[in-house]
Amino acid sequence: MSSAVGRPGNRGEVTGQGRGLGLRDSSYTWVSLLAGAIIWEVAARGLQFSFLPPFSSVLRAAFELIASGQVTSHLAASLINLGIGYGLAVTGGIALGLLMGRKQWVAYVLEPYVSALLATPKLIFVPLVYALFGLSRGTQIAVVFLSSFFVIAVNSMAGIRSVDRTYVEMARAFGASERQLFWKVLLPGSLPLTMAGVRLGMDHAVKGMIGGEMFITLFGLGALLRRYGDRFDSPRLFAVLLVVVSVALACSAVVREVERRVTAWDGEGT
Repeated sequence: MSSAVGRPGNRGEVTGQGRGLGLRDSSYTWVSLLAGAIIWEVAARGLQFSFLPPFSSVLRAAFELIASGQVTSHLAASLINLGIGYGLAVTGGIALGLLMGRKQWVAYVLEPYVSALLATPKLIFVPLVYALFGLSRGTQIAVVFLSSFFVIAVNSMAGIRSVDRTYVEMARAFGASERQLFWKVLLPGSLPLTMAGVRLGMDHAVKGMIGGEMFITLFGLGALLRRYGDRFDSPRLFAVLLVVVSVALACSAVVREVERRVTAWDGEGT
């Protein structure tokens, strides 16, 4: 049986429009970032607020921290926690979301809990996971997992539900088995929303990683932010924050590229 996939409707209501930037759009982005750096530099030197260092001072502090190895070791720890926690969230979130979208009784039982936990600030779980795992890596992995799991599950469920019923009925009319229906119609049709949830999950995972490290760990980028914040060392604080933003943008770019390749069949994704 050949694959028959319809375009999901109303995707913009859940995940927003567009999944990639063209070359011209990317150039606009770089110009915007450069303009922002210039405005930051001029404003900091003109206003001379103690808490707002010039952008040049932040860059110098960042290079010093990287050269000394302070950022590198903490960054490695953060990325390991992020990779494990996010990987588990993607695997579990997609599996649960597809199950809830396909089995109505599962959705009736679990959707209220998933929706409630999606709306709950994930940092409130930090004391609980700390009680379970202490200062081990398991605490950070759990915080990252909880931060991204639910948004991935909800989008995956919405993806299955968004598949045009006409294609489902057509596949059944041609004698497709349940396995063929899932793999050739439902799963491909759900990919745009599912991958959008994976992309959003990465953003939530980075925020969970930093938030968890700032609260309870002695290692990682979040711990560095807390250390320099406690010392009122604004240049180094903003330097670490710049590294965090760079990591978030890099991770998001990787996920966007995977999303673009996976959903290349969809006319709106190209």
